[in-house]
Amino acid sequence: MWKDLIHSLPGRFRLKIGGRDIGVFLMSLLLAFGIWLIHNLSLLYSDTMTVPVIAECNLDGHSNVSSNSSSIAARCRTTGFNLLRNKHKAKKEAIHIRFDSRDMHLKEGEMFYITSAELGNYVSDIFGEGVQLESFLSETVQFRFPFENHKRVPVHAVSVVSFKPQYTAMAPIKLIPDSVTIYGEPYHLQNVEGVYTRTIDLPNLKSSAHGSVKIEPVQGLRMSDVEVNYSLDVSRFVEICTEVNVTARNVPPGVKLSVFPSTAKVVYKCSFPLSHDPSDVVSFFIDYHDFEKSIGGRCIAQSSSIPEGVIEYSIDPEVFDCVEEGRR
Repeated sequence: MWKDLIHSLPGRFRLKIGGRDIGVFLMSLLLAFGIWLIHNLSLLYSDTMTVPVIAECNLDGHSNVSSNSSSIAARCRTTGFNLLRNKHKAKKEAIHIRFDSRDMHLKEGEMFYITSAELGNYVSDIFGEGVQLESFLSETVQFRFPFENHKRVPVHAVSVVSFKPQYTAMAPIKLIPDSVTIYGEPYHLQNVEGVYTRTIDLPNLKSSAHGSVKIEPVQGLRMSDVEVNYSLDVSRFVEICTEVNVTARNVPPGVKLSVFPSTAKVVYKCSFPLSHDPSDVVSFFIDYHDFEKSIGGRCIAQSSSIPEGVIEYSIDPEVFDCVEEGRR
């Protein structure tokens, strides 16, 4: 019996080549290789990664895109997948990276540089997620930003604002920044004296408002900023009505300047709560120098210093008739 069993063993373990068995063998081999490859590519390795970069940066007087690309190389620790991806990307076109203008330093003329310390803030942008920086191979990387025609123009707020009863703005809308640098061809620049925001819609205000708003683009031009921050101080107010005398000032000796009418109605709009009555400290007058420059003796009254807390005032009438009597 033992002799028969021994003779039967080679037949039991003989590999059957052909048909279905060879297909199963090859599939198993490929599967094993795939598992091995995925496992190894998932491990962390330390190697040099190189990426060609075109810099984008808002620099006054210069193009916002560098005319050259610079290769940024660093020793990094990452997965085999990322290393393979980097080797493939390095052979393709340069990628665009936007840098903060504070990180880009002027070398001379059109040449700027960024240091390795500052490049550390852009590791994920340059090399991708999941990359740990060990060290950059160069201390600085240089880019050329060509000079470009430009000028500085103000930003004007376009707004639709309304207030709840007894509330108003303490001052016009404030924009930060209130001016931008525009870039472009000379024939485009010469006709632009300012730019405008998109409409700031602030209905039924009873408290201060702030936010950001886009600047309306101008065809053919580029701007140093595409949006601005706005703020509007809003306060509750009370109105104080009073009648004032309108006098003449700076009248030369020997000359009398009569003002008609000699009184006017003034309405003060004051922030609430009211600290003191402005009618006790504000006076209104016609300056003789304004009379000399007037047409037909019609002048607008000026006011002495307006105390803090007065938002605005109106005077009725707005224009006064002045008559000179006597001569120097």
